[in-house]
Amino acid sequence: MDISEELTCLFTAEVEEHDQSYVLEVPKQEVDVGYVDSAEDYQVALVGTAENPSQSAPSQSSDTHDQQPETDQPPVSKGENRVVEVSELGDQGDGLARVERGFVVIVPETKKGQRVRIKIETVRETVAFAHVLEHLGSADSMASN
Repeated sequence: MDISEELTCLFTAEVEEHDQSYVLEVPKQEVDVGYVDSAEDYQVALVGTAENPSQSAPSQSSDTHDQQPETDQPPVSKGENRVVEVSELGDQGDGLARVERGFVVIVPETKKGQRVRIKIETVRETVAFAHVLEHLGSADSMASN
């Protein structure tokens, strides 16, 4: 799956039915942190989850069968900027953030629970390394706003 460089934010949400329409809730922290402006219009892309493959986007035609499956590739690329939450600390004391499919990004000089904007510096098959561009606070402080 190709993801646009113009991606503003990425989060998980349920589609809820309300009267004659469907609604997605945007997490408050996306507006509070400044990635989403509640006064602006946005395009939304929906991607099905592995738990519910019937909602996934249709697969490409069979003439792409000789290409490697996209899940074999790391979900990040060198130079990419992202906002992540440090979920744990590694053996060397560096922060670890998990992104799509549980892929680990090592973020030095961070603490568990911190939310940071990072730039991916190195990408390997099973792990990526990044540096902090901006400290955005802790996940706990975001939830209490």
